[in-house]
Amino acid sequence: MPATSHLRLAALGLALMLGACASPPPAAVPPASATLFEDQAFGAPSMAPDVSAVFALSPAMRAYLDADIGRLIHTLGPQRGLVEAIHTKAQLRLEYDAERTRTAAEAFDARTGNCLSLVVLVAAFAKQLDLPITYQALIGQETWSRSGGYYFVNGHVNITVARRLIDQFAQIDGSERLRISFGTIPRGRGQLVQSVGEATIVAMFMNNRAAELLVQSRIDDAYAHVREAIRQDPGYVAAYNTLGVIYQRKAMRVAAERAFRAALERDENHRAALYNVARLLDQQGYRGAAAYFEARLAKLERDPPFAHFDRGVAAAEAGDYATARDELLLEMKRDPDYHEFHFWLAVALHGLGDVERARQHLELARKYSVTQRDQAVYGAKLRRIEAAAAVARRPL
Repeated sequence: MPATSHLRLAALGLALMLGACASPPPAAVPPASATLFEDQAFGAPSMAPDVSAVFALSPAMRAYLDADIGRLIHTLGPQRGLVEAIHTKAQLRLEYDAERTRTAAEAFDARTGNCLSLVVLVAAFAKQLDLPITYQALIGQETWSRSGGYYFVNGHVNITVARRLIDQFAQIDGSERLRISFGTIPRGRGQLVQSVGEATIVAMFMNNRAAELLVQSRIDDAYAHVREAIRQDPGYVAAYNTLGVIYQRKAMRVAAERAFRAALERDENHRAALYNVARLLDQQGYRGAAAYFEARLAKLERDPPFAHFDRGVAAAEAGDYATARDELLLEMKRDPDYHEFHFWLAVALHGLGDVERARQHLELARKYSVTQRDQAVYGAKLRRIEAAAAVARRPL
């Protein structure tokens, strides 16, 4: 049963790849060189990375496993019992929220998490039930988003939970695989998958945490987590890119370039690393070298992410709603499911007097938002526009 995970990567004025599976490791992975790390430039982390905590069961989880899931296992078998407890929300009532990457125990306590958190939660319970698990990265699923001055590259990861071998022989549980899905797969994209090991999942987790800490300007903590990500899986390319972004935040440009190039040694088409190294070289005055990487990125990204969006927002803020609408529609050809595109298109359409279509796109903004906070904001705006429309319909 594959469960989808939405992962993010970010970088200030840079592009980071966080939390998922932006690029699978190549067949032959160069080892991480000790010269990549600059430990002397960072202080001791206030929150050290703890690999053992990622899948650890809390006392509350063990009690839930013994009692609630245990009752379901008694009638449905281990595999279907776990699925019933998690997938239907009837038991755990899990909610998707991409704002923070949580350990299994944290996701259980909060009853919410981003996809990686929820996949880790499923894996933690499956391990206790001796259910075989396989993780899969979805290839070619990456999309761009932006928050707080950072660009994010978002990917997906699945977990497949199979029946126990003894249950297969005893014909307990009817399906070899059952699907639990968290989040959504972007429309119009295929579902090519590649298996990844648990070390890669832990590396994704640590890389996500590093990016989240970086956004909070907790640089020492971010560095400790991304270092651990690379230690867990030297083939996880996104972590090298995040390391480069951290160095750039510290104005360590030579170390940053070395990290970005290390990412490209492992995946020559890594979009975030191409974007970041081109920008870094351009800032240093190496225009020819920057143009080389920009050309490579252009072959992968026909239109730079957010170029039409930025022009559309600027036009909307200037009151040129027709231009805003046209630019935003062009941006949505790249990614029709990004919530902020629908929000600003709603603004443009409302400015043009098309209140009904504005309401529809505001509803889509709420639908596609990946945090509960954004859903609440869009919901409030939707209620206001609907209230205003109701007043306008009243007879004089």
